[in-house]
Amino acid sequence: MEINKVGVIGCGLMGAGIAQVCAQSGFTTVVREVEQAALERGMGRIDAILSKDVKKGKLSEDDRAAALSRLQPTTDLSDLRDCDIIIEAIVENIDAKREVFSTLDGICPESTVFASNTSSLTIMEMAATTKRPDRFAGLHFFNPVPVMKLVEIVRAITTSDATVATLKEFTLALGKTPIETRDSTGFIVNRLLVPYLLDAVRVLESGIATREDIDLGMQLGCGHPMGPLTLLDFVGIDTTYYIANIMFEEFREPRFAPPPLLRRMVLAGHLGRKSGKGFYDYE
Repeated sequence: MEINKVGVIGCGLMGAGIAQVCAQSGFTTVVREVEQAALERGMGRIDAILSKDVKKGKLSEDDRAAALSRLQPTTDLSDLRDCDIIIEAIVENIDAKREVFSTLDGICPESTVFASNTSSLTIMEMAATTKRPDRFAGLHFFNPVPVMKLVEIVRAITTSDATVATLKEFTLALGKTPIETRDSTGFIVNRLLVPYLLDAVRVLESGIATREDIDLGMQLGCGHPMGPLTLLDFVGIDTTYYIANIMFEEFREPRFAPPPLLRRMVLAGHLGRKSGKGFYDYE
């Protein structure tokens, strides 16, 4: 099917990024948040990023204005009723996601494709709440969305070939590179990345090396652009801890079990860059 109008549920860090990319790519984009204050913060984030790109010469003022004109902010879920695709990017909570999709299923026509930006939850568990499991898939963007080129297209056991083909075409239209994965917790990237990050915490926790030497070792020894502990601070200690718990619950493998240090950092509020302190101090 042809996609002309996009709906985005959630205008937080990921939702705002997805909405921005869609609008910049020429799609009319309805972005919905549960309350006006959160919606205004998200729209302000988009405006600030676009304005920064204009100052850097990466974007013309006309293109900035055009992108903003394609964005339709709302707090009313029914405003997404005529969207061709709806991408959910709300809190990583399965009950909240199931409720949103169940409601949307009664609002949108049968042709609308539903997609979740979840990084770890099971797509089938969300699709099962709708009457369109064949037109339901995962569409996992990476942070920061305007910069990162990769998108994981997650195929549930009910997702049709036509839906996957539509999502691939849509992803390419956003200037992204799609990769396809089946519906298995963690998908491709987190399935490989999370155990690596947890092992880095275990190396630090056991006193084998300092945080600086762990990061430098992976940068210079493996050619990584940043070390694992710096990456954990960037991603969010709480986010990684949450994903690791979901993966451990699914597979019951020790490599997915969060180390005690990670849990203690979350309890202490040391969440990384966003809190000003993680493995490194950003205050």
